[in-house]
Amino acid sequence: MAPIAVGDVIPDGTLAYFDAEDQLQSVSIHSLVAGKRAVLFAVPGAFTPTCSLKHVPGFVEKSPELKSKGVQEVICISVNDPFVMKAWAKTFPENEHVKFLADGSGVYTKALGLELDLSEKGLGIRSKRFALLVDDLKVTVANIEAGGEFTVSSAEDILKALV
Repeated sequence: MAPIAVGDVIPDGTLAYFDAEDQLQSVSIHSLVAGKRAVLFAVPGAFTPTCSLKHVPGFVEKSPELKSKGVQEVICISVNDPFVMKAWAKTFPENEHVKFLADGSGVYTKALGLELDLSEKGLGIRSKRFALLVDDLKVTVANIEAGGEFTVSSAEDILKALV
C-alpha cells in the first residue's frame, strides 16, 4: 500500500487508551478528528531514546502553541499495547494536551502505509516516525521520516507549516 500523502483522507481505525478513571477504552480516529484540525504523530516505540527524549517532549512542550494556531487535537500513536502507552504517558507529567493512543497490532499503522520493519533489531513491525497535519480528515502536511531519522516530523516542523 502506498503511504498516506497530502490530499488523502486518513483511514478510520480503532486505537486503545486508558481514560482518566484508568479504564481501557477504544476510540476511532475519525471520531476524534472529524471536523477538526489535528496533528497525528507516530513514533517507532515507547521508551526508546529519540522518541522519549526528543519527539514526544517537543509535542508536549509545543502543544499550547499548536492549540493557539487552531490545532484541536494532538495525538501520539505507537505500535505498543495500551498498558505500555499509559506507563509512557506518565513519564510526561507536564503533558496537558497530547493523547497517547496504542496501535497494539499495527493495524492502523498498516492502513496508513507507514510500517517500519525493525525485526532485525528485535522490535518487529513498528511505525515509521511521522507527523501528519489533518484538517477534517484530509492530510494537509505529511512529514514522514526515512528509517530511524528525526529530521522533518518535529512539533517545530508542524508549527512552521501552520504559519
